[in-house]
Amino acid sequence: METGQTAVEPYWYVLRDLKRPNAKNPAYRQLQDERYNLSGKLFIPMKQRVFARSGKKIVLQVPYMPDLLFVHENRNRLDSIVADIPSLQYRFAKGCIQHDPMKVSDAEMQRFIQAVSQSEKVEYFRLDEVSPRLYGRHIRIIGGRLDGCEGRLLTRRGSRHKRIIIDLAGLFSATIEVEPEYIQLVKE
Repeated sequence: METGQTAVEPYWYVLRDLKRPNAKNPAYRQLQDERYNLSGKLFIPMKQRVFARSGKKIVLQVPYMPDLLFVHENRNRLDSIVADIPSLQYRFAKGCIQHDPMKVSDAEMQRFIQAVSQSEKVEYFRLDEVSPRLYGRHIRIIGGRLDGCEGRLLTRRGSRHKRIIIDLAGLFSATIEVEPEYIQLVKE
C-alpha cells in the first residue's frame, strides 16, 4: 500500500461500495458502463457461487468482498467518478495520513491480477483467516501459466494439491493451485 499526494499519476485506488450485496445495480456494474471508460482499469476479485433459481442450480461469478473494488485512474478523474456514484467511496487505512486513500502499486497489482486470471480455482482469504503457520516456504514458479510468480507455499495437512499464497498490500490473500514440477524454492 502506498501513500503520497500525487493527483496526476494513475494508481490502483482501493474503493468501497456501500450498497447491499444483493443490490440490483451495485457500483462495480455502474463502473463497467462505457460512460466512465474504465475498461481494463477496473478489477473486482470474483469467486464462484452456486445459486438455486427455479429449482435449478446455477454457478455465477460474484464479488469475493461485495464492497471492494480496485480502479486504475488518476485522482482528479476518480474524484469526479466517486462524486457521480453516491454509494462509492475511497477506502482509507487506519493510522495513516488523513484524507489519503489506499493505493496499490502498479507492479504489485499487475502481478496479482496476472496470477489470479491464470487460474480457474482461486480462493480468497482475509488476512485474519490466514494464520502464520499456513505460510510455508518462499517459492517462485518457473515455467507454465504462472511463470515468474512469487509467493509462499500454502501448507495444509492432508492437501493433495500444492497452492501458492499471494498477498495484496495488506488487504487480503489469494491461493492458486500450482503444478509441483514448476516450483522453485527461493533462499531467504
